Order: sequence, then structure tokens, then C-alpha cells
Amino acid sequence: MDEATRTLIDALVADARESTADLARQTGLDEAAVAEALAELEESGALRGYTAIVDWDELDEEHISAVVEVNVELDRETDYDDVARRIAESPAVDSLRLMSGDYDFAVHVSGSSMGDVSRFVSEEVAPLPAVTKTVTHYVMETYKERGMRFTDGDDDDRLSVTP
Repeated sequence: MDEATRTLIDALVADARESTADLARQTGLDEAAVAEALAELEESGALRGYTAIVDWDELDEEHISAVVEVNVELDRETDYDDVARRIAESPAVDSLRLMSGDYDFAVHVSGSSMGDVSRFVSEEVAPLPAVTKTVTHYVMETYKERGMRFTDGDDDDRLSVTP
């Protein structure tokens, strides 16, 4: 990948709403070259989409997120891709990754309640024949998401202690 393409990708990761004119200024390319590079990145599958980072605590809507650890035992007919395809079908799944370590998959899910997330795990993940164990971790607070900090660091309400 050339330096201009890398700069373009970095700029999009920082703010996917940048105009082609702004991206051109940041990369040193002209607008037509930026548009062409974006089209090529999209066609190749390197850019899969553009998305917003939402601080759900700032909205008047119930929302819960969780990370589900999933362990599987594979057989001759089933591999990781087969299990991943089945789990990824659910609209509750925000991201799904094959992991190294103590569990096989990390499934990031969201819903409007803990019940939604629990139903997803109990009705869509746990019944899969290859799944041997799930552990659900509910997100209590988000401090940073995809590089974006959610706190300004100035709201420390603790009293200062002086000797």
C-alpha cells in the first residue's frame, strides 16, 4: 500500500464524514484521485462500510452491550468458519472474532435489554452443536470506542485529600 492510500485510510478511520476535498488536502491527492482510491478500496472489500460511534448513554433509549466468550468443540464436518457463519447471521451481533487463548470466539452483541442479550445467547448460540460453553460479560461503562474517548477526564467528583 502506498503512503497516500495509508493516509487516506487513517483519515477515514479518524472521521469517516470527511469530504473528498478534505481528504484530498490531507493526502496531497486531487479530489478525483481520492474518489478513485475510495472506489477501489470499496470494490476490493478493504473498506467495508462507514459507521457512526454512538454514546448510547447520551440518548433517551435503552441499550445494552455485552461480550460473549464462546468455546467450541469441532468435528470433521464443522470448522470455525461454519460456527462463525451461524453466529454472525444474528442482527444482535456487532462483531465476531476468532481468538487465541482461553476461548474461541469473542462475540460483541447489543440489544435493548439484558433479556435480549440473554435470549440471543440461550436461543441462538448455546444450542449450536459445536458450542460447549458461553460466558457473557455485560458492559457497565464505555470509556473509549474505536479510538474515540467517551469521557473528558474533568468530571472527577472525589474530594482532594491534603496531609
